[in-house]
Amino acid sequence: MAKSPPLFIGDLVQSRRIIYQPSSFAMQSLLYLQETGSLTAIKPHTSSRKNLSSFLFFYVEDGDGSLTYQNQTYSMKKGDCAFIDCRNKYSQSSSSKNLWSLKWVHFNGSNMSEIYSKYLERGGEICFSVDDKNYNPFVPVLDSIIEIASSTSYIRDMKINECLSKLLTTLMEYSWNPEKPKVSNTKCLNISNVKAFIDQNFTEKIALEIVAKQFNVNKSYLLRLFKENTGITVNNYILQKRILLAKTELRFTNKTLDVIAEECGFECANYFIRSFKKIEGLTPGEYRKRW
Repeated sequence: MAKSPPLFIGDLVQSRRIIYQPSSFAMQSLLYLQETGSLTAIKPHTSSRKNLSSFLFFYVEDGDGSLTYQNQTYSMKKGDCAFIDCRNKYSQSSSSKNLWSLKWVHFNGSNMSEIYSKYLERGGEICFSVDDKNYNPFVPVLDSIIEIASSTSYIRDMKINECLSKLLTTLMEYSWNPEKPKVSNTKCLNISNVKAFIDQNFTEKIALEIVAKQFNVNKSYLLRLFKENTGITVNNYILQKRILLAKTELRFTNKTLDVIAEECGFECANYFIRSFKKIEGLTPGEYRKRW
């Protein structure tokens, strides 16, 4: 059984924290832990940081306070969460009337900048509230990280990597969830019908304008609503369908690139080759030889 982190009592906070030393392998190849723990404010205070090579996730266990990040201040209360890039300056402040308690994790990884950018691109928020007030899915993840970091397991780094991946997966689910489409105040459009139309017609000359006309909606409205509900644009969805079909044709037929390009909806073989390489990182011919 892992030991509880030691309790530190200062003038402003009492905290249990683990400053973690990952292996060189973890720092080069995994998502790795830097620091994790919990704290309870004893007095109202503000703590500020900048230029940390770290990403911070924390949630408010109790009380309330605020986070200031990129010149914007967010009020936070019990159950609220925050996810930030600590290379940017930030500060946290407990309220004076209802001192807060927090749990947090500082972590990093070789691809974290790209992951964080994708989180924001998908609509992820700096601060957000968990929908279910009775259950916060981030709580057991952070509890597991603290427990593993406190243990003597010889595969701690691998277990922590797994937990941090779970944390990021849950964050991505909160940044965009197609099962809970965002509510629009404008004309209603069933995106499932749009996808079904594209699925049936992507091998033809189909583009955003054609799809918008089919459903009698404005192109800008279609583009916005489609991306909100799928995470990608209409044109990228069409391209993905065409590339997927092309990969099947390349692997299981002897058809020429010209024929495959035409059957998959590309205007010519050259455009097919350029598009395929951009998505897959190799030409259709190279893909066919490897598979």
